Amino acid sequence: MADSDSGAGGPQQLRDIPVDWEALEDAFENNAPEVHSYLHLVSGEVLRVVDGIADPEMHSRIASDTTYMRIEPVSSREQYRWMERFIPMVEEGELRDQLTAAIDGKGAFRRFKDVLMTYGTERERWFAFRSERLRVFMEAWLSAHGLAPVARPVWPADVPPEPVITQDVLVARRKSSAEALRKQLRELAETLGARDLEKVTAFAEFVKARRAARGFAHRQDGSGSGPDSDVAADSSSDVPVTADKPAADDEEATPSSRKRPAAR
Repeated sequence: MADSDSGAGGPQQLRDIPVDWEALEDAFENNAPEVHSYLHLVSGEVLRVVDGIADPEMHSRIASDTTYMRIEPVSSREQYRWMERFIPMVEEGELRDQLTAAIDGKGAFRRFKDVLMTYGTERERWFAFRSERLRVFMEAWLSAHGLAPVARPVWPADVPPEPVITQDVLVARRKSSAEALRKQLRELAETLGARDLEKVTAFAEFVKARRAARGFAHRQDGSGSGPDSDVAADSSSDVPVTADKPAADDEEATPSSRKRPAAR
């Protein structure tokens, strides 16, 4: 473990370290005797070792590793003073009295937090006050050990590259889709009777004729299918009309159109 004493003589050269402030704050606040925290002097990560849980050999190995430095947490007495200093800052008299009574005797920290639990605004103010106090201690501790905190590197999230779809892939997909639809149409035809097949055939002929009309119009004006292309296609198609289909159209006749009497 790195020596925590400063060298004598001459100004100490500071070593840059990307500190994880949140983890370091937790380590400075937790002064339980069974918890031991270490700062990695290269990565800035904080390692926590708990007696009775961590492997004893691992604990001794980390303690003897010069790339780790033992973190001395803030004493309970000092953290108790923070509560004493915060209470006079509370404006509400009733809450101030409750907090004063809460820190009297054993279990003061737990009772102090329990009282603030129902006071959201003051609770957030306490967290901010405590974090500020911890930050002062952390910066002083880092400076005393010749460490200069720097910003931690931000690694970009792994974003998988978008797949490149070539024209050949698109053509193959459309061909596969068309083949699947033809197979589905053949399977459906096997379940239809002669009268239903006559209707399906009539509509298929209509679609075929409309497609041919669109292609003809495209070749004539070179502008593709304009606003009148569907009308031209419908008027030019020769669609057989069955007894149950009064006209060849894309939409099925509505019930009201079927029941409408002929004009006199």
